[in-house]
Amino acid sequence: MNIHEHQAKAVLKSFGAPVADGYAVFSVDEAAEAAAKLPGPLWVVKSQIHAGGRGKGKFKEADAGEKGGVRLAFSPEEVYENVKAMLGKTLVTHQTGPEGKQVNRIYIEDGADIATELYCSLLVNRETGQPAFVVSTEGGMDIEDVAESTPEKILTINIDPTQGVTEADCEELCKALKLEGTAKEDGFKLFPILYKAFTEKDMSMLEINPLIVMEDQHLRVLDAKVSFDGNALFRHPDIMELRDTTEEDEKEIEASEWDLAYISLDGNIGCMVNGAGLAMATMDIIKLYGAEPANFCDVGGGASKEKVAAAFKIIMKDPNVEGILVNIFGGIMKCDVIAEGVIAAVKETNLSVPLVVRLEGTNVEKGKEIIANSGLNVIPADDLDDAAKKITDAVKK
Repeated sequence: MNIHEHQAKAVLKSFGAPVADGYAVFSVDEAAEAAAKLPGPLWVVKSQIHAGGRGKGKFKEADAGEKGGVRLAFSPEEVYENVKAMLGKTLVTHQTGPEGKQVNRIYIEDGADIATELYCSLLVNRETGQPAFVVSTEGGMDIEDVAESTPEKILTINIDPTQGVTEADCEELCKALKLEGTAKEDGFKLFPILYKAFTEKDMSMLEINPLIVMEDQHLRVLDAKVSFDGNALFRHPDIMELRDTTEEDEKEIEASEWDLAYISLDGNIGCMVNGAGLAMATMDIIKLYGAEPANFCDVGGGASKEKVAAAFKIIMKDPNVEGILVNIFGGIMKCDVIAEGVIAAVKETNLSVPLVVRLEGTNVEKGKEIIANSGLNVIPADDLDDAAKKITDAVKK
């Protein structure tokens, strides 16, 4: 689960991280009041969407201006005008895609005198199975660009979870970021704070870009992006309250209500599979035959007829879907249950696109019999290769 920048900063601030004062506003009327609470003379007006590249982004609407989604203001009146220009408008960045995202809230923050911009993030290093800091002196830039052009400027420091962040770790991090004097002292305080927030709140990613050294040599978290492990959210009701469903795909929201693993993609072939590994293999073979998957959908190992029908209907809500491939290997999941769910969903949705069904495993003959006797236009497949070929051929006709 992702949260907004202002929420991420509030979480980090609760752990003791140095964060500027700021206020989130949801209407133009709140802008002047929020600006008056900050001392100035510089205010930063930031669009809040779940996407990066806001400063370089462009609004679709001409009346929003050409300044992007992050703007500097030098008076409360200018704050008001910027909020008025951006709120409710559609911001397009390199991460939103061409459709962009509507700005429903704006963060007004106290400005900072920046001396140096750094990059600092925390994630789990899959190679070591340990939390790791990823840091660079090239802050304020897209880290992907740094990785491509100057990978030697990105350093990874693994943290032993049995020890936490040690003085040796802090020393290594400060050296990597070239922190000295007051900034180094702040680093020794900040790095354990970030690690504590990361582990205690079950974050999957904590990214600060930029982490700045100010003119007075103190560190400050200038921007923050945080994602949480969805499987651990039951432990954090306070974090669950921060969820903004307006930033999420409606199909993914509905899928979560049915406990389905569903992720929207950009392709034209809808997929319904049981098991993450089989789902990935199904997506791969669809691409092999020249088409693109429209979604990742794992109905799990013990889905009911109702859950299968719900998954099918969610897939059908995607207007880009030109065909559907159902690929089920029945272990705990029985093929006849899958067949009944598919048939029920097809009847309810008045399916108008090709449907290929490949069943294997427990009660497979019974499942095939249910589909064969349904009277519906369903294309049977013998194996995964056959299924992928049939669905890709069907959508090309």
